[in-house]
Amino acid sequence: MFEIDPALMATSEALGDLALSHVRLQNDARFPWIVLIPRRALATELENLAVGERDVLMEEVLRAGTAVRAISNALGRTATKLNVGQLGNITPQLHVHVIARRTDDAAWPAPVWGVGKADPYGSDAMTIAMAAARTTLGL
Repeated sequence: MFEIDPALMATSEALGDLALSHVRLQNDARFPWIVLIPRRALATELENLAVGERDVLMEEVLRAGTAVRAISNALGRTATKLNVGQLGNITPQLHVHVIARRTDDAAWPAPVWGVGKADPYGSDAMTIAMAAARTTLGL
């Protein structure tokens, strides 16, 4: 049975479900950031997905990229670069990070992991970010 790792639940808000993945908005206002979690029990690596599912996940990554750009625009901070990562070193459940970056963000040009402390969205910004993501993703 598919369950979301508690570590992912604790740091993000649910946006909805795409064909393969549960979609979450990372609660860090420094970086518009979506996490895709394929709804497959015990999946920890891309190789745990069937060939067709890998194709679906790639399309969902592209859609999430469009969504984090929409979040950036809605919040008045146009993204100049997208970062995509599937690490799983700390949280082994298969999940993919899609992050909008700017040359003036808190971590640029380094990766976002381990840089500073998360800055949770305020309620208005969270509402704006979630609406932009859901509209763009059709959720």
